[in-house]
Amino acid sequence: MAAAAGVSISTASKALNNTGRMGAETRERVKRIAGEIGFRPNALARGLLSKRSFTIGLLTNDTYGRFTLPVMAGISEALVDHGVSVFLCAIEDDPALGQIHVDAMLDKQVDGIIASGKRLDRRLPVDLSSLPVPVVYAFTEGTENSVTLRSDDAQGARLAVEWLAKLGRRRIAHITGPEDFFSVRERASAYREVAGDVEPVLYGVWAESWGHEAVGSIWDRPGEKPDAIFCGNDQIARGVVDALRERGVRVPEDLSIVGFDNWEILAAQTRPPLTSIDMGLKELGREAGLTVLALAEGRRVEPGVRKLPCRLVVRQSCGGMSPTE
Repeated sequence: MAAAAGVSISTASKALNNTGRMGAETRERVKRIAGEIGFRPNALARGLLSKRSFTIGLLTNDTYGRFTLPVMAGISEALVDHGVSVFLCAIEDDPALGQIHVDAMLDKQVDGIIASGKRLDRRLPVDLSSLPVPVVYAFTEGTENSVTLRSDDAQGARLAVEWLAKLGRRRIAHITGPEDFFSVRERASAYREVAGDVEPVLYGVWAESWGHEAVGSIWDRPGEKPDAIFCGNDQIARGVVDALRERGVRVPEDLSIVGFDNWEILAAQTRPPLTSIDMGLKELGREAGLTVLALAEGRRVEPGVRKLPCRLVVRQSCGGMSPTE
């Protein structure tokens, strides 16, 4: 390939790896000719030269994959152009299994590890604080002085409630999950900031059945009923929609609903389709991938928690137009 481009092997290697000093024209010519002849650098040779394996390990206890799969999609998308592969190890909540997978990753000489999970306020059941490779935490609790990425639950909740208020809703209820979840408390606090104390926060479990039950408790009590409900996740919201339909309450004509998670397969199949807050897990994965790559390449990354913004995905359950319309 170097001969075809009219350069030395060293120059060709530097051009393909975006290293070294050379003219932009030379670098582009080498890359163009490499593409034309279908040249692919040998991964083992690259690793020997750079002392890197060009692999990243993703460790998670989210065995269902609800949160980890979109995170992994973002990681893979961010790293594919850098020639870096990602392999996933699911550990459930088993410390022994977690250590086995960590040891296997280190044996494979991964360039770094991304730890992910199923909630923001729980660490994985394995100690990653003193490994010889960089570790980035994404959608799980990190160790002290670690780099941790998570969605901004408070900002997402404010988006939801402010949108309902913008639609003219004045009695906005909040039906959510267990109060001992950090994300639940963050969302409930932000809800209170916008909606006030007109309705009590109803804490329960992450299930359709709880959404159904919570609507029953609201409609069985005396007094004015809410004209909007902000739900802590899409499963709860679906139960709320079903319970309201049984009571003859029209969504969104009589009452608007917003969920949280934007679990598309669930939100799209709800009738009417569910407006929801998207936590940006794919983008979170992209940021985690680029961050662990930067650390693997020896670049400085400030430790601490970084909150990534959520976005509102408007469907028919709350009425009104999209914020972009």
